[in-house]
Amino acid sequence: MTSERDYVLGTDDEEIARLGLQHRAWKERALEAWRAAGIGRGQTVLDVGCGPGYAALDLAELVGPLGRVVAIDKSARFLEALGRMCQQRGLGNVTVHRADLEAGEFPGVMADRVWCRWVLSFVKNPRDVLARMTAALRPGGVLVLHEYFDYSTWRGAPRCPEVEEFVRAVMASWRDQGGEPDIAMSLPRWIEELGFAVRSIRPIIDIVPVDHLSWAWLRAFIEVGRRRLVELGYLSESRSGAIWRGFAEFESTPNARMATPGVLEIVAAQ
Repeated sequence: MTSERDYVLGTDDEEIARLGLQHRAWKERALEAWRAAGIGRGQTVLDVGCGPGYAALDLAELVGPLGRVVAIDKSARFLEALGRMCQQRGLGNVTVHRADLEAGEFPGVMADRVWCRWVLSFVKNPRDVLARMTAALRPGGVLVLHEYFDYSTWRGAPRCPEVEEFVRAVMASWRDQGGEPDIAMSLPRWIEELGFAVRSIRPIIDIVPVDHLSWAWLRAFIEVGRRRLVELGYLSESRSGAIWRGFAEFESTPNARMATPGVLEIVAAQ
């Protein structure tokens, strides 16, 4: 089983909190995707690469007590956090399953729907993982994905060189560990080769002001991520500090905006 240290941004309490902010920023987009995929009462849904499970909790409410959510992740720490939140909310329809997707591990569950967000861009064998997801769907099942197709769209207006430097370092760290931050451009062809039809596909890029929740998400990623990049050797302490100072100056610029990393939403069915 892969260790917690192998996560690009770690699995500590700060990262769990950041992922909660990230989910809040993306919740409406996720709900739109789930509606497009027809997720509803009584279904079994796989949440692949669930992290600490913020999406799994929302899915559990959507499918109701007669439905089931199987939340899959390789991090025991993330799954423990999800278990605690399920207890706090009184949700009994979430099952956690610890699995290393890259090692070919996958639960023996057949599902009506599969949801996966920002997982295939991190694994070394994304097509194999995608094949296991499609194989876990019952006849007529639906796959719904959110993956990056152009991570470098994340930039500032006016231009902020420190944000661009940070984004380059993030992308380099993913690729050096076997991931591909722009993986979504490969997914439609792979999905069709696996016998599924792409039902809908749309790009998602927002241009957000300082007071937008997505700005807070991106800001938190810079704050946490730059320190992690120092640990991994992609930034020096001095460059990490310079990036944060440059970002703070940019953030104080009147009428500043940021473009979010480009995400592709794909809904596919048998």
